[in-house]
Amino acid sequence: MSFPALPTRLDGAELAVQTRGVAKRYPPDVVALERLDLQVPTGAIYVLIGPNGAGKSTTVRVLLDLVRADRGTASVLGIDTAAQPALARGQIGYVPETVDTAYGWLTVGGLLKHHAAFFHAWDWAYAEALCKRLGLRTGERFRALSKGGARRVALVTALAHRPPVLLLDEPTDGLDPLARDDFGALLVDHMADAPTTILWSTHHVHEAERMADHVGVLRNGRLILQAPVDAVRGGLRRYRAEVPEGWAGAPGLNGDVLVRARAGREITWTVWGDERQVAERLSASGATVREAGRLSLEDAALALLRAGEAA
Repeated sequence: MSFPALPTRLDGAELAVQTRGVAKRYPPDVVALERLDLQVPTGAIYVLIGPNGAGKSTTVRVLLDLVRADRGTASVLGIDTAAQPALARGQIGYVPETVDTAYGWLTVGGLLKHHAAFFHAWDWAYAEALCKRLGLRTGERFRALSKGGARRVALVTALAHRPPVLLLDEPTDGLDPLARDDFGALLVDHMADAPTTILWSTHHVHEAERMADHVGVLRNGRLILQAPVDAVRGGLRRYRAEVPEGWAGAPGLNGDVLVRARAGREITWTVWGDERQVAERLSASGATVREAGRLSLEDAALALLRAGEAA
């Protein structure tokens, strides 16, 4: 099956985060990223979606210069992250996928002091307010915290210096359902007070769907889609149609069908394209369209990641 011509560029937008032709392989021959052209507009909440192993964490780590790309360049606020890594990291708040416990002997308060030393803009009043909101006790040893507690500390260290860019790598991992819900409210309040560009890497799409305005989908290290969320919701539909016996398909749509399923004389196709044109082509092939439904962002991501699977 040919793959549809999906949008992968955000030309014309002012970009806060960008990569150009970034490639990364891990020995012996694992492709983590392949010609990645990530474009995160200034002020956007950009959700980077993909399954485990798709390259999401590698992308974030390249932007922090914690991983050096084999080819290509990366920049944050126009700063080349490989040429000036310290300057770039000074503009970033980072929540890693796995919280480092190397400083586990420190108290929460001691760990915050350690982080504050690296950021001139660190706001102690805000850090204390965040700790109170997140239920953190500054006198508690970091190593004694639960996974969720360690994640809350990481959120404080990421937000307390009010950085212009936030890189969030699975930021709700380890949080209970109530805390996951509160996390979204915390981000909204933070952005209202400190305008921020957010790159949110996740495979839990439903958690970010309410806030996302741009989306990128990574599949096997390649960015297969990059677009405003409204464009994705407008361009992707799930069609349910009845087809006659011996129906041979809709040749004019074959390149735009991401996922197809059939049960008897009923088909369910997920198609990228203009709804009117798709419906016309289905009708011209002999199918009777019964429904053309929009997809949630999560369902759209699943369709994109499953494109080409037989059903």
